[in-house]
Parts: sequence; C-alpha cells; structure tokens
Amino acid sequence: MDTGVSRLQDFIIRKLEERDADDISRIQESITKEAGTVDYHRVVEEEAKKEDRVSFVAELDGRVVGFMITYIIHGGFGLEESAWIGLFGVDPKYMGQGIGQRMAKEAFILLKQIGINNVFSSVMWDSTDLLSFFKSLGFDRCEFINLKKVID
Repeated sequence: MDTGVSRLQDFIIRKLEERDADDISRIQESITKEAGTVDYHRVVEEEAKKEDRVSFVAELDGRVVGFMITYIIHGGFGLEESAWIGLFGVDPKYMGQGIGQRMAKEAFILLKQIGINNVFSSVMWDSTDLLSFFKSLGFDRCEFINLKKVID
C-alpha cells in the first residue's frame, strides 16, 4: 500500500550538476525567506565543471531537497590542501531527517580519498541550529578568526 510518504532511505545523494541551480536557489530562498543575492546559476555552473569537485545534492523522487557545495583550497595561510563547505542547505520541509549528515559524510569520504584531512566552514555566531549541525559532524573552533572589511 502506497501511503504517499517518502522515507529517509528513499533519498539519494548524488554529485552536483548544472541543472541543480534552480532547485538550490529555491531551497535557499525557502530557508532565508527572501530572494537570494547569490547567483546560484553561476556558482553551480562553475562548480559542476571542476574536476576535483566535492559537492552534492540530496534528491527525493527526482526533486532536489538539499545541497552541499564544498570548495577545495590548494594551500594558503599556513595550510596545505583543505576543503571549505561554502554553501549548504536543506529544504525546511526535510530538515532534521539526516539529509545534511549524509551529504557531509559523502563529502568526507571523497575528501579523505583525495588526501584532504582538514575541512572548514564559517557560521554566523547566532545561527545556533547551523552551529549545532556542524558540531554534530565533529566540527569545533579552530585557530582561525574570520575577518571582514567592507570596501566603500
């Protein structure tokens, strides 16, 4: 009997593709409740072309319901190669179901395979839900301090 309810095991995690830009924009707008300022079409197009990409989407019944875009940084500021989780989101209807955890675990496996052991991200100090998510993945404070300059 089909209840019309999808289960967590029905989700698939796959590599990011150019066609995912509209879905990523939709998810981000549903999280922030405002039109996005990021050109996701450009970001996704550039990321999908990279050979060393480690970016994923979560799909349910052919619809993207989550995304994680991870950038590989080839050295700098005293680090060897590392990765940066730059963009991440899960459709609010599907939050709390382990989708972000599964995307992160896929990213960690692939990063480890290519020899990258350090993964970074940045979280707004008052984003307690996102901070809790990253802590659940084993992230902690590090030796870096985020700095900002507004160019007039």
